[in-house]
Amino acid sequence: MSEQTIDLRETVRARYAAAATAVTTSADASCCAPGTDTSGEGCRGPQAVEVDENFGAALYANTDRDALPAEAVAASLGCGNPTAVAELRAGERVLDLGSGGGIDVLLSARRVGPTGRAYGLDMTEEMLALARANAAKAGAANVEFLKGTIEAIPLPADSIDVVISNCVINLSVDKPAVFAETHRVLVAGGRIGISDVVADDTLTFDQRAERGSYVECIAGALSFTEYRDGLAAAGFTDIEITPTHQVADGLHSAIVRAVKSHNAA
Repeated sequence: MSEQTIDLRETVRARYAAAATAVTTSADASCCAPGTDTSGEGCRGPQAVEVDENFGAALYANTDRDALPAEAVAASLGCGNPTAVAELRAGERVLDLGSGGGIDVLLSARRVGPTGRAYGLDMTEEMLALARANAAKAGAANVEFLKGTIEAIPLPADSIDVVISNCVINLSVDKPAVFAETHRVLVAGGRIGISDVVADDTLTFDQRAERGSYVECIAGALSFTEYRDGLAAAGFTDIEITPTHQVADGLHSAIVRAVKSHNAA
């Protein structure tokens, strides 16, 4: 792994550790946009952040937010609501890549019910601690949070029915590895339901970087074609990428769906 790759990963880890700390110390928290403290008490976490209508809890229905601990909602850092499009069914095993404070894991656990199971994977100790505390507050018995990276998922092959993720794959330093690992852990016929930031095909890497940094969920975004080609190279079929709203000039929050073939080895 190159020094630049290590630096990028550490920058992402530190950013989300700060967001978790901000929530646990009652500072305002949202996704991917620097802000200032307005409480009059000073910033109590490493960095406070303000709500951005393109990211975070505002993208969830009130009924979803009201059913969860306030800390899980406050730590929502995504660009969509993957549980609303993954069509989860009772008894399924769900994995959330980059699970953060646990909002999508807890919503998934409710949808798959007591016969199903929802896993969250995150590389940040502070987020894992927050997520586990949120699961305990929610009384969720069918959840498990794992430490690791989304490029090397610590689960066996053919063990998951549905993989979800919420504005995290754009932050990865090795997206082909993420797609390959996602394909590996899914059962034959398994599927993905992902929310992510995707760039217009006309935008170069430099132009994406001009519109926002890596940790702002912008510079690392794949284009529509790059995303589709990456999933196909990993073995996915029935790939659909549907933009939902613009988050920057030429960059969109999008719903990504794909299937692991029933004939996959």
